Amino acid sequence: MNHPAIPMCPSAQHHLDGAEVFAVIGGSAERPEVSYLEQAFAVTPEVVAMAAPVDPAEVFRFGAPCAMSTDCWHFDEDRRKCRLAIRTVRIAPVVVSKPPRCAIRTRCVWWAQEGVSACLRCPQVVTNDSAPSDSVLETADPMNLAGAAG
Repeated sequence: MNHPAIPMCPSAQHHLDGAEVFAVIGGSAERPEVSYLEQAFAVTPEVVAMAAPVDPAEVFRFGAPCAMSTDCWHFDEDRRKCRLAIRTVRIAPVVVSKPPRCAIRTRCVWWAQEGVSACLRCPQVVTNDSAPSDSVLETADPMNLAGAAG
């Protein structure tokens, strides 16, 4: 799949229109590790079923067209920026020394907004984390405006 004009959220839910799988989550609940796919592919009922009995976002990373509006609680309408990307770069630790290959990078909102700093943290991101750390909770909290200020 390749639609270069459509900015993609790299932390989306599978049920959103235009959602694509671009990575698989491995590791453990305490230390998730994201493995990126060579190519993103459309979400199908079969893909969702492969994750059963857990939530698909605990097994896969999904990208979907960025809402770029108040439809997303992480989007800052005034600054036209993703606060989740900002908080990820400010709060989450760097976990790789170079950006991993990523099938959605050229369309990724986080990459466009935060550059390589987002990519160096991305491999630890699990959209629906079953055992989130305090820093993950702080990063994901849409009410944490302090972490996204500036």
